[in-house]
Amino acid sequence: MSESRTASGGAVVENRRATAPHGRGGPVAAPAWWIWVAAWPVTAVFVLSNAATPLYVLWQRDIGFSKGTLTVIFAFYIVGLLGSLLVSGVVSDRLGRKPVLLPALALALAACAIFATASSVAALVVARLFTGIAVGAVVSAGMAAVTDVAGQERKRRAALLASCAMVFGAGLGPLLAGVLSEALPAPTVTVFVVEAVSLLTAVVAVVRMPVRSPDTASRGSWVRIPGVPQGSGSQLALGIAVFAPGITATSFVLSLGPSLLSGLLGTTSRVVAGAMAFAMFLAATGVQFAVQKLSRRTILAAGAASTTLSMVTLVVAVHTSSVPVLIASALLAGAGQGMGQLGGLSLLNSSVPPQRLAEANAALNVGGYVLAGVLPVSAGYLSDAVGLARGVTLFAAALMALAVVGGLVVAADRRRAGESA
Repeated sequence: MSESRTASGGAVVENRRATAPHGRGGPVAAPAWWIWVAAWPVTAVFVLSNAATPLYVLWQRDIGFSKGTLTVIFAFYIVGLLGSLLVSGVVSDRLGRKPVLLPALALALAACAIFATASSVAALVVARLFTGIAVGAVVSAGMAAVTDVAGQERKRRAALLASCAMVFGAGLGPLLAGVLSEALPAPTVTVFVVEAVSLLTAVVAVVRMPVRSPDTASRGSWVRIPGVPQGSGSQLALGIAVFAPGITATSFVLSLGPSLLSGLLGTTSRVVAGAMAFAMFLAATGVQFAVQKLSRRTILAAGAASTTLSMVTLVVAVHTSSVPVLIASALLAGAGQGMGQLGGLSLLNSSVPPQRLAEANAALNVGGYVLAGVLPVSAGYLSDAVGLARGVTLFAAALMALAVVGGLVVAADRRRAGESA
């Protein structure tokens, strides 16, 4: 794909040998294989996002910290992600995808180095913070870049591949970390060396990605709570109503899942913990391909139902000490997140113009990750105070109520819209 650059009035214009852009500031349609390549940086960064999950038992043993501290370390990832989302979507829509993605990948590489040499809670907090910032950039700019490369005629496929890239990477990270840390020496080093190599390949993909610099940009503050254009607010609200409980359920499994496995199985096997997380996100990936032809609101309704069932089975698993039921809960949580994410992204892709898409993606993720940061941390400290079974039960009841509300919101909108989507 050839590229030339000319400067005029301080602006940089990129001309590429591809089909014509779909309107001013619109995406350039590229060959279909580029959609998959564009999704790879999203996958690579999300591998990092959860690669530490099976390794926390090692750090807890070597450094020494409680389940409450563990959820705080996880929460700093949410802090970094939310802070990034306040900036990355707007910057990406104004300056382009690459000026956001390349610094994000550099931060992800720095996080790998810190994880590999961590000897204190503070180091883990910094590494998780950097990881969160990088993830915030890819869920806004990276996922929008997939849509840009796909072009107007392949928006629905772009939403599917971007969403699947996210959840597949999130699941691959803990499985890869679990297997490598059990099979190879220096477990907390080897994992992040391998991840650093994958991030370097993502850098190459971003550098060569056929995306345009924006011709037009949104106005307003550079740092702000991300939003959507007028008329798209209802689509955003529907997505958040289902996506937020779904991603909170999977966040709980990632942060306290190894503790639950230890309590139910009496094992600290990193492969088992990583495999459960991988299975959860594999379900999130597979279900999106299974439901892709359904209407967007039907997908969202199914996502809310799956998250609700996940919390029911979680309570049963804890009170019966049943590992198979715990795994079923994780699979249902993954399916709930996957469908909530796909439905939300598809609604935004169908209604938001390209010059505001990264900010819209950021808005969806802010709505999801705020809840995902608050409830699992609360569950961790509550479990330290009242016991794991009671703390998990209270968490599950609260999240189940939110998932039911999300399902009711979608049902009400379907009746209002007459299932037009």
